[in-house]
Amino acid sequence: MITVRASEARAYFPRLLERVARGERIIITKRGVAVAILIPVPSGRGDRKQVIAALKAFRRGHRLEGLPLRELTEEGRS
Repeated sequence: MITVRASEARAYFPRLLERVARGERIIITKRGVAVAILIPVPSGRGDRKQVIAALKAFRRGHRLEGLPLRELTEEGRS
């Protein structure tokens, strides 16, 4: 993680964003005190697969046990 003064961050912001997009984290300081951290946004691609797998695992352990799905759906809408 690199540290950059606020004045440098203003001057080189596009370059800093490129570095962050490649995965780096950057601390921005003002008068020697850390005031912000630039971090990359997590990619949603891996998360989607994990959520689907978790939903499938949940479904395996939970059944409706004879409850009518249509009634449950209608109840949820009201």
